Amino acid sequence: MAFLVVSLLLFGGGQWGGYPLLRALGAAGLGAVAAAIALTARRGRVDVTRAVHPDRVERGEPALARLTATAPGRRQSGCYATDRAGRFRRTVRIPPLHPGVSRTLHYELPTSVRGRQTVGPLSLHRADPFGLARNRVATGETATLWVHPRRYAARAPSAGHPRHHHEGVTSDDSLRGSTDLQEIREYQPGDEVRHLYWKATARTGRLMVRDYADPEQPRFTLLLDTRRDVFGPEVFEEAVDLAASLLVAAAQAGRHTRLVTPGGTDRPSAGGMAAVLPLLDELCELRQSEVDTALVPAGLLHGSGGGCLAVVTATADPSTLAELRPRYRAAYVLELGPPAPPRAGSGVLVLRAGQAREAVARWNEVA
Repeated sequence: MAFLVVSLLLFGGGQWGGYPLLRALGAAGLGAVAAAIALTARRGRVDVTRAVHPDRVERGEPALARLTATAPGRRQSGCYATDRAGRFRRTVRIPPLHPGVSRTLHYELPTSVRGRQTVGPLSLHRADPFGLARNRVATGETATLWVHPRRYAARAPSAGHPRHHHEGVTSDDSLRGSTDLQEIREYQPGDEVRHLYWKATARTGRLMVRDYADPEQPRFTLLLDTRRDVFGPEVFEEAVDLAASLLVAAAQAGRHTRLVTPGGTDRPSAGGMAAVLPLLDELCELRQSEVDTALVPAGLLHGSGGGCLAVVTATADPSTLAELRPRYRAAYVLELGPPAPPRAGSGVLVLRAGQAREAVARWNEVA
């Protein structure tokens, strides 16, 4: 644009003042701009597809975008493709393409920040050799990159569901029967055929199964403190890493798991390998809550309890869990802050460490 304005001024000034040299320079500049526009005006036909491998990674692990460009018709000159993922921008050059011949390009995507990122759409653009004109067009579909929290090797808790209080009186939420119906979901390879639910199958047109779980299966509940005034942004990421490590360990060991936050998240799971991915996706998008609430949400006081309770926070008085403690066989508070020796109070063991890796190591010593 600046070159065009200067060319116009030179041509106009030369024409008005009668200076042939200025008029010639201006005309040459305008001719160069016209040639650049003509060179880039033709829209090339390039089919571009992009795939993300893998589409789910731990924070900090590599993820690649694979770009495949094909010229469906005649030969196409080279161009550039710009891809985006959040604030990330990456431009790669697509070389000249012969009809029916594909070129594949790879480039890394950012994985340093936890979250679900939309990758794309791609922007194809051509420019003349002097950069005077540019033709840009959006193409292709978007993809999703899930950046999960980091995970460390943690021991699974062993506490099961209490059938009675220590006085011998049956609790209000004691479990009965040999199996609990958790949900009705679409059939997956490996599911037992005897659990097929034909009414739902006929209604949806897809094979549906009843998903059962053993009510005596050990349970693990994790309360993650998401209040904004408790953790700074960096320490909160460590807290999410710690929560992911414990929840995944429990789910992989077949435990019933439950993720609860003061901000309103309450995600129960029947456990098993099928529960790992939904838990990580939930943690992937978890953010700190703006509303000032109590650490223990009401749903945790009235829902089904049992098993082991772990609270991830910055600092907590064990007495704040006094109302919650009788509902669980074991209760732990994992504090992220300056390291300190373990302490106990009100039947709660408090473990304190500076980072998620250290907190998991302390958990493994006592779990």
